[in-house]
Amino acid sequence: MNAGTSYDYTIYFVNVPANKLELWFWMESDRLLNPVFREFYSEREVVHEERRMRTDSTPTGKFQEQFDALFWQSSPYSWPVVGWPSDLEGITREEALEFFGLYYAPNNLTAALVGDFDPAEAKALAEQYFGRLRQGDRAAPQPRTREMPQLGEKRMTAYAETNPAVTIRYHGVPDGHVDEPALVVLGQILSGRTGRLYKALVEEQEVATNASGGQAGYKFEGMFVLRGTAKEGRTPEEVEQALYAEIERLKTEPVSARELQKVKNQNAASNFRALRANFALMNQLLVREAYRGWETINTDPALYDAVTIEDITRVVNTYFEPENRAVAVYYRQESDEAPDPRLAGLDAQERQQVGQMMAMMQEMDAEQLGQFVAQIEQMGAQAPPENQDMVQAVLEIVQERLAAAGGGR
Repeated sequence: MNAGTSYDYTIYFVNVPANKLELWFWMESDRLLNPVFREFYSEREVVHEERRMRTDSTPTGKFQEQFDALFWQSSPYSWPVVGWPSDLEGITREEALEFFGLYYAPNNLTAALVGDFDPAEAKALAEQYFGRLRQGDRAAPQPRTREMPQLGEKRMTAYAETNPAVTIRYHGVPDGHVDEPALVVLGQILSGRTGRLYKALVEEQEVATNASGGQAGYKFEGMFVLRGTAKEGRTPEEVEQALYAEIERLKTEPVSARELQKVKNQNAASNFRALRANFALMNQLLVREAYRGWETINTDPALYDAVTIEDITRVVNTYFEPENRAVAVYYRQESDEAPDPRLAGLDAQERQQVGQMMAMMQEMDAEQLGQFVAQIEQMGAQAPPENQDMVQAVLEIVQERLAAAGGGR
């Protein structure tokens, strides 16, 4: 049981045994029919802590948030999904109830069931339990403000405890636009170990350790993103220029028929695999319904398969211009603190994960730290050998904090 929120939707999901279908219908419908925000203020603090852990305490979290606000001039997508700190500190229970009444009304909800059940029985249960819900007084409002055309390149320079890197965004198209299939296929041509960017920047020029690109189409706006991380001894500027060079090459040198067909074959295989797992299928249906309708799961593959070489050349020449982009350049800023010797053997991703856990520990009292020790010990018993160094480092740090808090053992 969990949930996830993006810009355009929130999804709640739960796995239940097939013989507990009616129990789920009863519980879920009652949660919607009789909401009780009894622990609203404590839960608000939980969300605030999630923001601190995922944004404030990560090396580039705040910078990425500012880059969003820089890139989107007028669109509501400039707001972070989790909210700004002042949003989280100021929202009241009454405002939350008002939001719930508007967006959690049955005329704004979609349910997807995937698994072993009888469709006729499920429909009858839906009528019995969800039929109790009252229609909302009004439809959820749609955003009116759209992104203004960008007239000049935007740039952001940031210093963080991260590897030197560059992110380039071009304003593009939303989900369902006629050019989206070509942009999606272009991203697949550029990305992956066999993609153009990895071959050019990592293997041939040796300026980067990774490089990728891809289309991100939301419900109302869209963008195409290029990324690259500089190799030791190389600069983000070199990576940036190498990314531009690959785009410029695409403007005058069409992709080969073999290259295009390879991506289409990979798409077909990926689409098939995504239909085999219950969770992946459920998630696809709900996200698509939030955008253009769940039926697009059947109709979109043909659109991608119909993309031509000429389509790729056209979209590259249409959207990839300097005045249409925003660039974020990251330089490494070493921490003023002496490096913790317990983290010396960890890679960058593991050190970041440990940093997030350390930020969480700062908010814990002795009892919570004791419980956290037990969780880490359990994690260590299940973690693979390559992660044992990270688990041991976290265990030593949390035990040290516990002892300082007067709850050592």
